[in-house]
Amino acid sequence: MTGTADRNAARLDVVLVKAGVTKIRYPADLLADDGTRVTVRAPWAGAGTRDFGFVRFEPGDVFTEHYWRDRWYAIKEVRAADGTLKGWYCDITRPAVRTGDTLTVEDLDLDLWLNATRTDVRRLDEDEFEASGLRTRDPVAASAATRALDELEAHARTEGGLAGLLA
Repeated sequence: MTGTADRNAARLDVVLVKAGVTKIRYPADLLADDGTRVTVRAPWAGAGTRDFGFVRFEPGDVFTEHYWRDRWYAIKEVRAADGTLKGWYCDITRPAVRTGDTLTVEDLDLDLWLNATRTDVRRLDEDEFEASGLRTRDPVAASAATRALDELEAHARTEGGLAGLLA
């Protein structure tokens, strides 16, 4: 855990690592860090628009991202530039690590999408996860990742959606 002064910093760099390689690094406004959960807000950091078919992430979108030091996922609330809620994109990750003004998260390929009306819950990238070889290289992490995906899906399918995890 970082000291109080670090937890109150106004900005963090979020670093997403996948298979040991930094995939993206972007600045984010630090909203809260209670020692267990770190919450940041950042504009869409991707290049241009990314169309998944069921949602588009595009310039102007704003992500409020919740990372845990003791959970195997991150939950990202996605809003359009006009503030309209698009939904929640959840990454299955190793627990987040904060060092000073850097928050590092290791993506484990699995994802979950919950749309704004809570009528569309999608498990994503299970094929990438299986192809990653994590089950062989690190069966403990693979098991934690699949449990985390199951937990998120169960919460997403409840009446309150993911709100209970963010309270």
